[in-house]
Amino acid sequence: MNWAFLQGLVSGVNKYSTAFGRVWLSIVFLFRIMVFVVAAEKVWGDEQKDFSCNTAQPGCHNVCYDHFFPVSHIRLWALQLIFVTCPSILVVMHVAYRDDRERKHRLKYGENCRSLYQNTGKKRGGLWWTYVLTLIFKIVVDATFVYLLYHLYEGYDFPSLIKCAEVPCPNTVDCFISRPTEKRIFTLFMVVTSLACILLSIFEILYLIGKRCCECLTSVHRSHNAKTSTIASGSNLVDSNTLKLMDKPPHGTPAPSYSLTMARDT
Repeated sequence: MNWAFLQGLVSGVNKYSTAFGRVWLSIVFLFRIMVFVVAAEKVWGDEQKDFSCNTAQPGCHNVCYDHFFPVSHIRLWALQLIFVTCPSILVVMHVAYRDDRERKHRLKYGENCRSLYQNTGKKRGGLWWTYVLTLIFKIVVDATFVYLLYHLYEGYDFPSLIKCAEVPCPNTVDCFISRPTEKRIFTLFMVVTSLACILLSIFEILYLIGKRCCECLTSVHRSHNAKTSTIASGSNLVDSNTLKLMDKPPHGTPAPSYSLTMARDT
């Protein structure tokens, strides 16, 4: 499988991610994909060939192996890595859709027209929801595969000796796994890295929600201050106009009578 191609696709979302998202991508490629490609495939390469049972009964070896290893660890991890990395491509596709829409808008209304988006890669509106939903999907995928790994293999341990009594085995036979300690270490490593990715995705969701709430509160506070300043300036204008009207003499004041003026003169 060409993991380099998948890495090139998913790395494009790195410039649209937060700090938690960049750490998540680093863990996925350095501690999951690289370990999977370099070491894990070689460790599990002989799992069926070197799985031996102390019986020569035809079919007993295959039945016991299928009973204790219903799904290969390698194939299960490959499926998990594909499902957990592909949703990140949706973010890149959403940004590409915004860029194409912005380009068509400029072709239709000219280069000096008002832009549809201030920044096509900024997580606002639909892109914010796309990003958050991809994080939720990653959490669900990793948690599901960690549970499946525990449920299918009844834990993360690899015992050196396995008792098998499946048909067509003539009786309870002893089966042995090749390199059980090495496989146990790699299994625990992959489980721990999956849990670390789940925690990082949860922290990133909380960070995005908290940042969004802070921006909403800031915008509400600014609008409230703008309304308060507008009301204050309006009241000051009314007060100044009232003072000007009080300083002017009333228009209906009658002039002194002629008889009263003559009496004062005499």
